[in-house]
Amino acid sequence: MSHTSYIKRPNRPLQFYAALFLIVLYVPVLFLPLFSFNDSVYVRFPLKGFTFQWYVELMDREPVWAALRNSIQVGIATSVFATGLGMFAAKAITRYRIPGKGPLVGFIMLPLVVPGIIFGVALLVLLSRMGISLSLYTVTIGHVIVCLPFAIATMIPRFEGFDPAIEEASADLGENAWWTFWRVTFPMVFPGVLASLLLTFTVSFDEFIMAFFLTGTDPTLPMYIWAQLRFPKEFPSILALASIILVVSFVLVFLGQWINRDAHAAASKK
Repeated sequence: MSHTSYIKRPNRPLQFYAALFLIVLYVPVLFLPLFSFNDSVYVRFPLKGFTFQWYVELMDREPVWAALRNSIQVGIATSVFATGLGMFAAKAITRYRIPGKGPLVGFIMLPLVVPGIIFGVALLVLLSRMGISLSLYTVTIGHVIVCLPFAIATMIPRFEGFDPAIEEASADLGENAWWTFWRVTFPMVFPGVLASLLLTFTVSFDEFIMAFFLTGTDPTLPMYIWAQLRFPKEFPSILALASIILVVSFVLVFLGQWINRDAHAAASKK
């Protein structure tokens, strides 16, 4: 009894650290929506007034919508390619004995720890040497490299919780490996696929460094925002745009994690 009660006792220092960490991390970000409603082009306290003017102005800006369309196109392509590659990579990592699996997985996960500017410069030099013009396609290539580790990390728990005997039963019934995957494996890991699509789309949509080095004449939304920061009069509208992106990104990431966690919990109960 004493051991059980000790385990259930809350860790006050850890709770305090977690609360402090969240405050330091998110409170500065929450000032973006606050100042986006300020009736002034200057960011300062106290607020001059409350207005939706900056949000209304966004509706009439065609460059904003063009950049938004570019980011959505790149985000969708990136999420599909990264999730597809991540799904097969996660299956190989969890199901097969691969020589040098540890170093190989570490190499695939390298974009999580290597600064994005290194990959951006390297890809820019490589594409220039190959004579490939910068465009949304090159941005997509860079974003797939960045998002692939996120897709793999999201998919691995789904394959680890999947019983291989189900695939073996399908093979015993005469189904080939390809149709076994699509009719048996894919439906079982679909929650992870959906979570990966949402997460990688969000990462691609918000990614700036790769876009900075690989964008041609068609800017993505982060690139458009960065370009507009040079004009003080545009700053309030940029705050409004950043606030919208912040809310949408939070919803997509939360939804993706909730889907993956809920599906994993359901599979564990089985």
